[in-house]
Amino acid sequence: MAQTAGDDPVKRGEYIFNAAGCLGCHTESKEAPRLAGGRALKTPFGTFYGPNITPDPETGIGGWTDEDFVRALREGRSPDGTAYFPVFPYTSFTHLTDQDLHDLKAYLDAQPAVSKPNRPHDVSPPFGWRFLLPAWQALFLDRGGLPPEAGRDARWERGRYLVQAAGHCGECHSPRNFMGAVDHGRMLAGTADGPEGKPVPNITSDPENGIGKWSPGEIAFLLEIGMMPDGDFVGGGMNEVVENSTSKLTAEDREAIAAYLLTVPPGG
Repeated sequence: MAQTAGDDPVKRGEYIFNAAGCLGCHTESKEAPRLAGGRALKTPFGTFYGPNITPDPETGIGGWTDEDFVRALREGRSPDGTAYFPVFPYTSFTHLTDQDLHDLKAYLDAQPAVSKPNRPHDVSPPFGWRFLLPAWQALFLDRGGLPPEAGRDARWERGRYLVQAAGHCGECHSPRNFMGAVDHGRMLAGTADGPEGKPVPNITSDPENGIGKWSPGEIAFLLEIGMMPDGDFVGGGMNEVVENSTSKLTAEDREAIAAYLLTVPPGG
């Protein structure tokens, strides 16, 4: 990421880590070991538990090569080739650049190792049938980078990258089809069935149902401290996103996100 230029891949990786909000899904609670997994995520398809991503070689990712790590985030496959459930947002992370993926791995490798076995997911058939996942990926995983769009400036491209790839905002803010895939025709249009069964708002440019009436400064301010234009503060999962992720971005990156969101076609 340009905003984290420097010679230290660990420092660059920390920025990617924060932009992607990895802390929340991979840490069970504020009192639990950091990044050791166990955080429950309730979905319409069952309850999934975030895995241990510390460098512990037995229970974490300490034995992974850089190639293993890139394959996991870009192709949704474990080192042994097993497909991951798409609750792991590799459908968004697949768009991360090679540099960002390698820097993120460098940061994770530098964290304290914690020995903590992963908790099995609690998902009912057929959604818990892992052998079906390769077919799901063939249908819904669009691997590779985000294609450039004519007429867009660097700030817009940066905002799109942060929203669609690193921040994976569409994973929570978009409705899904009956197979659990994000409905790209209604990207960022909100959903009644968000994480933990809670509704997630529309963040398209729709002036009535989305954030189309907000100014770029109001969007950037929300991303910095969590306050909305009416003076209220975000709650639930978004409060966690602000605390662990968007507040740690540069002001330029928050402005880029705002610039991009205000161009997303209205949806509802």
